[in-house]
Amino acid sequence: MYTKKEYLIHTLLFILTLIATTLAGGEWLYGKSILGESDNFLTKEYFIKSLHFSIPFIGILLFHEMGHLLTAIHYKVKSSLPYFIPAWLGFLGSPSIGTFGAIIQMKSYINSRKKFFDIGVAGPIAGFIIAIFVLVYGFINLPEADYIYEIHPEYLDPNFKHSEDDGYQNLEMGYNLLFFIFEKSLADPEKMPNMSEIIHYPYLFAGYLALFFTALNLLPISQLDGGHVVFGLFPRHHKWVSLATYIGFVSYAGLGLLSPFEPIETLMWTIPLYIGFLYICFRKAEISEQNKWVIVLLIASIQYLLVFLLPNIQGYSEWLFFAFLLGRVMGLSHPEVKGTKKLNGKRKIIGWIAIIIFILCFTPQPFIFE
Repeated sequence: MYTKKEYLIHTLLFILTLIATTLAGGEWLYGKSILGESDNFLTKEYFIKSLHFSIPFIGILLFHEMGHLLTAIHYKVKSSLPYFIPAWLGFLGSPSIGTFGAIIQMKSYINSRKKFFDIGVAGPIAGFIIAIFVLVYGFINLPEADYIYEIHPEYLDPNFKHSEDDGYQNLEMGYNLLFFIFEKSLADPEKMPNMSEIIHYPYLFAGYLALFFTALNLLPISQLDGGHVVFGLFPRHHKWVSLATYIGFVSYAGLGLLSPFEPIETLMWTIPLYIGFLYICFRKAEISEQNKWVIVLLIASIQYLLVFLLPNIQGYSEWLFFAFLLGRVMGLSHPEVKGTKKLNGKRKIIGWIAIIIFILCFTPQPFIFE
């Protein structure tokens, strides 16, 4: 089915991604840079310790993609092997997680709603199940509370405080429902780290990232896995569900960017620039030009008004780049299919389970830099 060259390329990418995530994981877990302070990063012991992050993380991504692939093979839909994308940025002195994720490419036409649904939902459910095991293990096997002092001995100094000039940037993880539930039900409160220290706990960090990627894939927009699920459940309404979700997503992401408290000289260029960006995001939406402008101006106006009424309200502007990719690159529509047979009851239940998984995993503000 696949050539030796394809097996070689995909295996090589997988190995490179495993190495990259191991290097990146080591930097997160131990607070050391391979090109900076650490002299023992590349030792066998250090590398093996870092595998406690990379193996569960890459394993979750692998199960996700294999869920798609095996279902595609079952339906005789031609597809590529998983492409793992290595992305370690330590040589730039920048933090990374070692990968941009993994994808498979569909190479043949999918002619039924059932096939789209099954292939789309198989990936996130498979990855989610493995992520559950990783998180449960991580929460019930937390190291002793003084573990954090091995990584940050400076915390033992009661007078320690980061100065404004030391270049320090704190990264805090935001809560999602599932992570919060597991923390409260499984973790020993005396051992549980705060959300800015989770990066040093390999299984918690790997599981958290897995939930983040699962939620992204299950957004009920366009041709994301969540889009396939909604198309299977509500084929006649997918277009409007996708558009409404996208409007809400963009509205939340950009909340706070337009502020009536900025100087008029600043607003004179930020408002047109932001409105132009919003229009680009909706450019490929299958609605009339008039409706596109109505939506864009309505989003900007409501955001502006909310900031006026609630000055401290803030969205998550980092989502805007992903919103741009969805709206401008991928588009908001779903491919048409010939087969319009309704999903059976079992698949409808699975579809609603996928929606619940999305609600449990979605984090409004996943990565908070201070």
